[in-house]
Amino acid sequence: MKAIYSDDGDPAVDPGAVPGLRPVTDGATDATSRTLEVDGETFVLRPNGLGGTDYAWLSGPNPGYGFGVGPTADLSADEHTKNIRDFLDTVDPSTGYLADD
Repeated sequence: MKAIYSDDGDPAVDPGAVPGLRPVTDGATDATSRTLEVDGETFVLRPNGLGGTDYAWLSGPNPGYGFGVGPTADLSADEHTKNIRDFLDTVDPSTGYLADD
């Protein structure tokens, strides 16, 4: 942690920090993002700054909904497509959210 957190990870430095949560994105594209269509669904892919990729589901029924995967350094388009298909396979068609197990 010392290489990443110069303050040794002391939560008192930023008491509002919440581990594991990423900022909400609106799905808009930028210079570091790309769009990928898989099985008729459109996703914006962008690096999340932690060595992974955030996938925003643009054509989905719930604005801003998507998922993240990491690490994803040097994944091919086919590997990103597989990640998206795996996600879509777990979505409940009636809600547009991940299915409850």
